Amino acid sequence: MAAAECILLTGATGYVGGRLLPLLVADGRRVRCLARQAERLASRVPAGVEVVPGDVLDPDSLALAMQGVSAAYYLIHSMGATGDFESQDRVAADNFAAAARASGVRRIIYLGGLGEDDADLSAHLRSRHEVGARLRAGGVPVLELRASIIIGSGSLSFEMIRALVERLPVMLTPRWVEVTAQPIAIGDVLAYLRAAAAIDLGPGSQVVDIGGPDQVSYGELMREYARQRGLRRWMLRVPTLTPRLSSLWLGLVTPLYARIGRKLVDSLRHPTVVRDPRARRLFAVQPLGVREAIASALRHEDTGFARTRWSDALSAAGPPRVWGGVRLGNRLVDSRCITCAAAPEAVFAVVERLGGATGWYYADFLWTLRGWLDLLLGGVGMRRGRPDPDHVRVGDTLDCWRVEAVQPGQRLRLAAEMKLPGRAWLEFEVQPDGDQSRLRQTATFDPLGLWGLAYWYGVWPLHQLVFAGMLRGLASAATRAPLQPPA
Repeated sequence: MAAAECILLTGATGYVGGRLLPLLVADGRRVRCLARQAERLASRVPAGVEVVPGDVLDPDSLALAMQGVSAAYYLIHSMGATGDFESQDRVAADNFAAAARASGVRRIIYLGGLGEDDADLSAHLRSRHEVGARLRAGGVPVLELRASIIIGSGSLSFEMIRALVERLPVMLTPRWVEVTAQPIAIGDVLAYLRAAAAIDLGPGSQVVDIGGPDQVSYGELMREYARQRGLRRWMLRVPTLTPRLSSLWLGLVTPLYARIGRKLVDSLRHPTVVRDPRARRLFAVQPLGVREAIASALRHEDTGFARTRWSDALSAAGPPRVWGGVRLGNRLVDSRCITCAAAPEAVFAVVERLGGATGWYYADFLWTLRGWLDLLLGGVGMRRGRPDPDHVRVGDTLDCWRVEAVQPGQRLRLAAEMKLPGRAWLEFEVQPDGDQSRLRQTATFDPLGLWGLAYWYGVWPLHQLVFAGMLRGLASAATRAPLQPPA
């Protein structure tokens, strides 16, 4: 397929589509994204990507989006929608297939779900298979990739497993916890999708099962996640806990999934394993095993957070104020900002002098108390100070923190080294704002299990006092006595 030909990508705001988009661009492909709210997506796509408004439930909007398209990715479904999601999925698939045929599209690539066609499938899996069948009935060749649990930060199934393991030291496990699945890493899913636009499959449509090399139960998957997080978990088998009751229980434990929990959990009673090994012959992809996939997900989550600029990720006014901050994956984020009547260089110079003899610009007695408590727990306390009173370098200690990253004049990120039931970071960003500056402070916590969550929510009121006071103190110091930036 020539690089100049256009590829249509649906679901670019979703979990898989959002990660696939930059990879297609990196391959030199010309990509067009279909979005219901095109103006919101347009500011977030790579340069050269075209964004057109459209909705798969509106057939008229698809005609313009399909013009000049050689291959189209169908990465959307209606499970999270209110009402009859199966009916919506049927209409959307029929509309998309008809528009693709009318526009001369040569291939549709669809990501569906594993499961035997002749089994008594749940509504969720039945709909995923029906969408593939309806796309194929439209007359355009379809490559349907069927996957089980996708392991990656942000994947719904993975986040559900993570939430259960992190929050419940003892789990009453129903029978479906022993059902076999064949998980696959998000990186491997993207590799299959990336290659699917150009691979020679011959005439007609094909359904290809994809999965990692390991077939494991949901219980084994949860135990492996717990092992890598250093958590001890006990699972007690309860054979009478039906999928319906499980979904209600899941909604109580993880409110994020209350609306779609029943649809998802109902699917867990079916084995989702690879029945046809053709994927290994057709694609040059070597999928990761479960252990490596989970390790990769946790590692890439750390990398993604380290690269995140909260001034871009959050609005200038900060995230919506909810008790405990904003949850992103397993992490909890509390971010706030303030405008300073000083140049960015002067503001960052004040930030760079945090700790040591300078102190923390607010309630130093509370920081001292926290240091003594940390010493009693066997931690480093607040006695280490800092090696230089004015400058910081990566690896320097700032009392109970260590400098993890620094961009002179712009950004400073500290990693906590005190005793905590989890990992914590404190980050400062400085940006120009007209003839003033905007200073953003972001506290991030990766809680380890239930004790980690209890700690974060327990000290939340104190953090509101200390962190807000620190931010005001930094702004006041920068405004009151502007400092020269460090050499």
